Amino acid sequence: MTTIKVGGVPEHFNYPWHIAIEEKKFEEAGINIEWTDFYGGTGELSEALSNGEIDIALMLTEGVVKKIIEGSDFKILQNYIASPLIWGIHVAANSKFNHVNELENTTAAISRFGSGSHLLAYINAKNHGWDTSNLNFEVVNDLSGAVKALPNDDAQYFMWEHFTTKPLVDDGTFRRLGDCPSPWPCFVIASTQKFTQNFNKDITTVLEILNSITRDFKKLDNLAEILADRYHQKEEDIKLWLQKTEWDQEQIKEETIEETQNQLFDLDLINKKLPFLDFITI
Repeated sequence: MTTIKVGGVPEHFNYPWHIAIEEKKFEEAGINIEWTDFYGGTGELSEALSNGEIDIALMLTEGVVKKIIEGSDFKILQNYIASPLIWGIHVAANSKFNHVNELENTTAAISRFGSGSHLLAYINAKNHGWDTSNLNFEVVNDLSGAVKALPNDDAQYFMWEHFTTKPLVDDGTFRRLGDCPSPWPCFVIASTQKFTQNFNKDITTVLEILNSITRDFKKLDNLAEILADRYHQKEEDIKLWLQKTEWDQEQIKEETIEETQNQLFDLDLINKKLPFLDFITI
């Protein structure tokens, strides 16, 4: 039996993987999937994929694109989530700031450099006409780090997925001043070129099983109730999130890669662009 180590954020987007694991669908196909949650998001996942801690990662599109351009041996196996990620813009409950525009020239908490919380801070700044060369960052590693950093005023705002952070808004830890949707489909399934070359057949099997679940995922009975219980969310919030979220079963589109590269290049976050085929498995 082939063992494949997979990593992703501990969020509702990845529940289809857990269905397949818990129902032994991979095991029945001769594949042992070892899943690891990464609370630090795409920055931490990128490090784990680079050092061989995992073989496959569920990563944000912008993070993978940036790493490939910088020389990482990553390849996109396929798109995973076809809809944008809704990034909530959060401040501490006792913050003096009440509007997003007031956050210009303050410090953003980020999980890591190169992470979604880092890169989307530039998108948010661009959206509001700020000088992106003046952005300041405080690395807090993960959501729990932000919970400590914002009330201490080590950083003044933190961008993280809207619905994952909503319980912290509801309980008064954070206030959300606004949202910043990513300008592209948000999550891809990525691996390394070496792993894809050595385990191509097994990867194909894994994706076929996963896609068979995501294709009808939103039709599952009592899905909102299950997700709300599993991820400690309110059922009405999960229902709204499901309305906004679409899973994908195809390779990422060339125009998505082009749009992502264009935006990152315009923000001076990458210094060159690459052809579409450099990003994907063929």
